Amino acid sequence: MKIRQNASIYLFYTVAAVLIFSLSASQWFTTSPSKDDNKKYVYKINPVAQPITINADWNKKIWNDTESVRLINYMGDKPTPFPEVQVKVRYDDKNIYVIFKVNDRYVRAVAKENNGKVWEDSCVEFFFAPGPDIERGYFNVETNCKGIILMNFSKKGSDKRGSISSEDISKITIAHSLSKNTETEIMEPVTWTLEYKIPFSMLAKYIKVEKPGKGINWRANFYKCGDETSHPHWLTWAPIINPTPNFHLPEYFGWLEFQ
Repeated sequence: MKIRQNASIYLFYTVAAVLIFSLSASQWFTTSPSKDDNKKYVYKINPVAQPITINADWNKKIWNDTESVRLINYMGDKPTPFPEVQVKVRYDDKNIYVIFKVNDRYVRAVAKENNGKVWEDSCVEFFFAPGPDIERGYFNVETNCKGIILMNFSKKGSDKRGSISSEDISKITIAHSLSKNTETEIMEPVTWTLEYKIPFSMLAKYIKVEKPGKGINWRANFYKCGDETSHPHWLTWAPIINPTPNFHLPEYFGWLEFQ
């Protein structure tokens, strides 16, 4: 009788454990993001009638009249503190305009030359395929909080990657708001902005560009990182599923819809 009771108790707990695991697993698979979820990450981008003056002013009228997206997803451990990052984008017939605003802490920037290791600094990034398909390739524009740029292009196949030339990077107009010294990490909270414009004519030298206009779509993602800060983090707009931080996964790009 005692053996039967123990067996019954064992069976009861085994069934209960299986049910609890099944419910937990079901919930996990339901809430875990997939590539299809990134179809929900759509940013509608409006044109501008006049060129935007690049001066890192988040509060100028054109940006006050522009919707933003926020970077609330992350790779790796959830950072503490969690930087608050907003991005806004507009375009005209010659350029795409991008501005970031970051409420940050533990800010560092030591890279001083373009195409340096800016991802190790407090850095914001714009990755985009200049069309609706990622097969044509994509650009990565990485800029630290002092306006130093790293820009590469990648085409299908690892043998088709390269850096944008220094001459072409100089065609990007960029401005930043941060006047403090960043070679020594800024420990207290600080807000910084970064603004730039990229000419379509320069992009077309490297990858076929579907020039923005009403009805045109690009694939893209926005990022924030700080690999060598005292509080490293990897934030994304559209979520990425990967066991380690890696922004070079265009299959997870969201969508830019030009109006």
